[in-house]
Amino acid sequence: MLFYSFFKSLVGKDVVVELKNDLSICGTLHSVDQFLNIKLTDIQVTDPDTYPHMLSVKNCFIRCSVVRYVQLPADECDTQLLQRCSKKRGSSE
Repeated sequence: MLFYSFFKSLVGKDVVVELKNDLSICGTLHSVDQFLNIKLTDIQVTDPDTYPHMLSVKNCFIRCSVVRYVQLPADECDTQLLQRCSKKRGSSE
């Protein structure tokens, strides 16, 4: 639940989600569920020449199993807090 809580704190922020098929989607994080499925609004594809069919899409739901990376805004992430929480969680298990 650590990452779920972390992503919930980023709702409303702009993120870039890179999928396993090399498609990168920029958008505003609308919601995330307990399985870490992601819903984005106001999306744009970083390479519209390769994926022209995605130009008309404004919102999308991304299943967690197809996500390779999620790039987060550096100024919005408290990495020290995240590291402390993950260390606590790892030592308690």
